[in-house]
Amino acid sequence: MLSFENDYSEGAHPKLLQALIETNFVQQVGYGEDEYSLRAKDKIRAAINDPEADIFFLIGGTQSNQVVIDGLLHSTEGVIAATTGHVNVHEAGAIEYTGHKVLTLSAHDGKIDAGELKAYLQSFYADPTYPHMVYPGGVYISHPTEYGTLYSKAELEALHQVCKEYAIPLFLDGARLGYGLTSDETDVTLPDIAALCDAFYIGGTKVGALCGEAVVFPRHGAPKRFITHIKQHGAMVAKGRLIGVQFDALFTDNLYFDISRHAIDMAKKLKQGFVERGFQFFIDSPTNQQFVIVSNETLSRLEPNVRYSYWQKYDDAHSVVRFATSWATPPENIDALMALLDAALV
Repeated sequence: MLSFENDYSEGAHPKLLQALIETNFVQQVGYGEDEYSLRAKDKIRAAINDPEADIFFLIGGTQSNQVVIDGLLHSTEGVIAATTGHVNVHEAGAIEYTGHKVLTLSAHDGKIDAGELKAYLQSFYADPTYPHMVYPGGVYISHPTEYGTLYSKAELEALHQVCKEYAIPLFLDGARLGYGLTSDETDVTLPDIAALCDAFYIGGTKVGALCGEAVVFPRHGAPKRFITHIKQHGAMVAKGRLIGVQFDALFTDNLYFDISRHAIDMAKKLKQGFVERGFQFFIDSPTNQQFVIVSNETLSRLEPNVRYSYWQKYDDAHSVVRFATSWATPPENIDALMALLDAALV
């Protein structure tokens, strides 16, 4: 069975597993205060060019989104996100569960527009009844987005400016950040994100780690008592070393970026294979997620041998499905997929 269902089907990169084995019997303090976590934090601070950044290791993306948003917002506030945003669609109401409404803006290829964001905020405060409404207390974006698309540096700067004008934080979900930073079509760097966002996280779960995300608050900007806040959410890992060791390895010798680039190279190969066979794409994604329009008949022939993610109905005879590459995708798997496609199209 070939799997292009997601980018976290595999376990972990061998270098991370080796690091875990080598450090297994070294006794360490808990809760992220171990030497590996501290060393990983210093490496991340160097990579983002911010020696004052506050960094916390959490176990997964949903926990990171929920804990960060709840930590940044007042109880009267909600968070603005695209209608297609992960916190609005695929997190089972985790944000609302903490008492914060997700306030949606129209999505443009998965992104929100700075002009529309400003218009939303202007309209909110122009309404004399706004004290009776949920306050827009922050902005959530993801990079890449749910559709694999990317914000340009100019777009991030525009969003940053609006958030600064209204004194609300800009939070970037970086579950797939490595794949965005190594795309051919990006002009955004890790230091750019640190400079333009009030909070973001560097995804490990989908980029080579067994589990774990590195939550970053640039410029010593963590909310007050954030460690206690994490624990109140049940998101504190006693064996913090589990994540620290992995990020220490990921940020050694450019590994995080090298394995992210591999996924991009495999996505380009996969995309070219679909193009050569005449397939159309639902959206032009420059990252590791490719959204392809495929006839239902062809999909029925692929299903016994290929895993993919169903995305949405396209028309009565076609569906939009997602094929995702990862840090571990071998080129042979893409060749095998194309052979199965050729057989399905006969």
